[in-house]
Amino acid sequence: MTDKFVPEIMTELRNDIVRVPKVIKKCSGILIFGKKIRSIIFTTDIAIIRNTDADAVIAVYPFTPHPAITKSIIEAADIPVFSGVAGGLTHGKRSAYMGMFAEAQGSLGVVVNGPTPVETIKAIDDVVDIPVIATVTSFYSKIDEKLAAGVDIINISAGKDTVEVVKQFRQNYPDLPIIATGGPDDETIEATIDAGANAITYTPPSNGVLFSKKMEKYRKMEYDEEHHE
Repeated sequence: MTDKFVPEIMTELRNDIVRVPKVIKKCSGILIFGKKIRSIIFTTDIAIIRNTDADAVIAVYPFTPHPAITKSIIEAADIPVFSGVAGGLTHGKRSAYMGMFAEAQGSLGVVVNGPTPVETIKAIDDVVDIPVIATVTSFYSKIDEKLAAGVDIINISAGKDTVEVVKQFRQNYPDLPIIATGGPDDETIEATIDAGANAITYTPPSNGVLFSKKMEKYRKMEYDEEHHE
C-alpha cells in the first residue's frame, strides 16, 4: 500500500524551518486530549520553537523552573508544550504551583526530572488535569511508586543505553506511554521506535549552527555574484 500524497503549503520566508527526521513518523504516537504526538523537539529556543515541523516541544532546562519562562515559550509556540516543573532541587509546593501555572498558561503536560520525590509528584497530580511526564535516566530508575503517585507518561533519556532501557520498560509496562530520545541518526531513531517508544524527542542543531549554515550560504551568494560580473 503506497502512502497517500500529502499537499504542503510553504512560503519562501518559512522554507528554512527545522524539520524533524521523517523516520519518526513510524512510531505510533501518543494521543493526548485528541492530539497525536509523535515528534517532540527538545529546546527552549523560541526562534526554533516557532520554526519547526515537530508535533510538540519539551521545554526543560537546567535551572529552577519559572513561570515567566513557561509563559514566554507557550506564547511563542504554535505547537503543544510540555513544561518542566520539578527536579532534584525544585520540588514540594513550588513544583505544585509551577504545575498549576503551566496548565493555566496552556501546557499540554508537565515534566518532572528523575530525582523528583514521589511526594512532589503526588502534589502536582493533585492540582493539574494534564499528563505528568517523568524522566527516566537509566535501567535503575524506579517508577512503580511514581506511576502510583500520578505519572502518566515516561520520558526515557538514558544516553547510549536508551534503546535497551526502552526495551526493558516496554517489557515491564506493555501499555505505558513511552517517549524516548532518538539519538543522532535515522538508524538509532528507528531502533528506539522498534524497542517500544511511542514518541521521539529530537534535539535540533543550535541557533549558532543554523546561523553558521545560513552565513555560509550568503557568502557563496556574494562570491557567485562577484564572479558572474
